[in-house]
Amino acid sequence: MKAAVITFPGSNCDRDLAEAFAKAGADVTRVWHKETELPKGTDIVGIPGGFSFGDYLRCGAIAARSPIGQAVAAHAKAGGYVLGICNGFQVLTEMGLLPGVLMRNAGLKFVCRTVGLTVATRDSAYTSGWQNGTVIHVPVAHHDGNYTADAVTLERLKAEDRIAFTYVDNPNGAMGDIAGILSDNRRVLGMMPHPERVVEPAQGGTDGSVLFRSVMGALAEA
Repeated sequence: MKAAVITFPGSNCDRDLAEAFAKAGADVTRVWHKETELPKGTDIVGIPGGFSFGDYLRCGAIAARSPIGQAVAAHAKAGGYVLGICNGFQVLTEMGLLPGVLMRNAGLKFVCRTVGLTVATRDSAYTSGWQNGTVIHVPVAHHDGNYTADAVTLERLKAEDRIAFTYVDNPNGAMGDIAGILSDNRRVLGMMPHPERVVEPAQGGTDGSVLFRSVMGALAEA
């Protein structure tokens, strides 16, 4: 299985994400934002956290319009897998691959701590390693993680079982306690917490490793 991890100016979790994919068995290629094509045979694209282009204009807005952004969008629209974490989630909403937007935290402060997440659905390649309702612990580190969408979008996400994770104790004011959502074909996941930061005991936990093993397993079966 081949994973491509994108790096933008200001990305700071790209190496962590690449390592998490590699530990789960992926052949990982790091891709600079000015590239116009993904490596041949890419199965899954990872868009990491950080502050792409310094979060100028809007978080993720410039990255979404970078040269590699078009290739990522084409990959997703062709049925490819894409995982966006933190700033990566923001990029995916700016690309239009996921609905809604990530607004400034309700408390107007940067939040950096480990939070409890409830697995809201196991019906995806990313979450199939857990049971519905399982509570895991994953770090967050963001200033604009307040998931916001109109009532129709929120209802559709619930009706289509596309809410992947919810916060146990909402740290940012996100509507519906939403921490992560899936695309309509369930192959694109955007989430604010950082599973790549809890994939080995030295990081203080391994809950995030389940996500990477799950998606790699699904790709292997496919």
